[in-house]
Amino acid sequence: MTMLIFDKVLHAKARVTRQTLEVDMKLKLLNKPAVKSIKSSDGDIIDCVDIYKQPAFDHPALRNHTIQMKPSFSIASETPSTKDETKSEQVVYQIWQRSGSCPQGTIPIRRIRSEDLLRADSLERYGKKSPITYYETNTTTAQANGPIFINNTKVALAQQVNRSAALLVTVGYNYIGAQGDINLWNPHVASPDEYTTAQIWLKAGISDGFESIEAGWVVNPKLYGDTQTRLFIYWTLDAYKSTGCFDLTCTGFVQTNPKIALGTALGPISSDGGPQYQFTVSINMDPNTSNWWLKLGDGVVAGYWPGTLFSYLKHSAILVQWGGEVYSPNMWTHPHPQTAMGSGEFASSLHGGACYIKGVRIVDYSMSLKYPERVNTWADQAYCYSAYNYIEGYTVEPVLYFGGPGRNTLCP
Repeated sequence: MTMLIFDKVLHAKARVTRQTLEVDMKLKLLNKPAVKSIKSSDGDIIDCVDIYKQPAFDHPALRNHTIQMKPSFSIASETPSTKDETKSEQVVYQIWQRSGSCPQGTIPIRRIRSEDLLRADSLERYGKKSPITYYETNTTTAQANGPIFINNTKVALAQQVNRSAALLVTVGYNYIGAQGDINLWNPHVASPDEYTTAQIWLKAGISDGFESIEAGWVVNPKLYGDTQTRLFIYWTLDAYKSTGCFDLTCTGFVQTNPKIALGTALGPISSDGGPQYQFTVSINMDPNTSNWWLKLGDGVVAGYWPGTLFSYLKHSAILVQWGGEVYSPNMWTHPHPQTAMGSGEFASSLHGGACYIKGVRIVDYSMSLKYPERVNTWADQAYCYSAYNYIEGYTVEPVLYFGGPGRNTLCP
């Protein structure tokens, strides 16, 4: 009996030692040597890393990649009649920026710690969204949440078992850009295994293996270790099965800006009936290089997803979505998850109550910003999370409102 216990103890110690070594190796891959480190007031550590030593260049397709330091294209400005003249305050900032700055020639990267890795389902899945699982098309749930129609065009948005979304959708053209002013909130996330986003998606490819580029804000306790609202980006080549990741937690995105740190907390947060804060997210493909550029706020260039990563998105997107998504492994169970979307209020609460995306825009090969010609809203659980493209009068363009509390009396 004593020998049996001793063997179990040895095996347990060996397992812990092996895990510790694997975590240390992963951290060395993810955290590049820092020229300077900044301790943020919210607990994050920001490492200023030589721009040529950033994680992107560990990707096999980018080993000989030459950094494109700025876009080689311009997008036509809008005429005053098409601009939104009723913008809310746009004074969103990254909290870490109040604690210091990175020198030229470096980029700021949020340091990943061992506790971050240990929260993940596995080291291989760290920083990745869970793969999408779909309901069979002949199930009651799938039939109840069927296709939408955009200008008489049928658009099938398959029901996802582990996610719920409230969206504005456009199809019908080849899109090389999308933009929106995303309202900033801090919704409740009920479980560390759940997250909630407000974002823009550009997609192309086959439905069960689509390519996607995404950006916006997220509350994701499992990834970041807290419930702060954070700037995020994402990409995938195969509907989240194995490729892509949040922020710079894998190779791919090339960052060029020394002032933007992906995955860091944003502020200030909007309040119910109080001041509303927003920030602009703009994603556009450079037609000369096929690189997809990310701009934030007032046209601040953050970096790009290299076109060489993609197959379908190397040419254009065919679907653009604006809105929110909640992930939960228990999304369609009873009781429903209590994780909120947006502000936690339904879209019908409108300005000051519901989360919004204003200034919805697409870019096609005319290289000009425009409101999409064909749009419709879609919410797969409208009693839990809703979407409303609201028009106030005839002179103001629509504003997308979306969100909800999750579990409530109509969504038990």
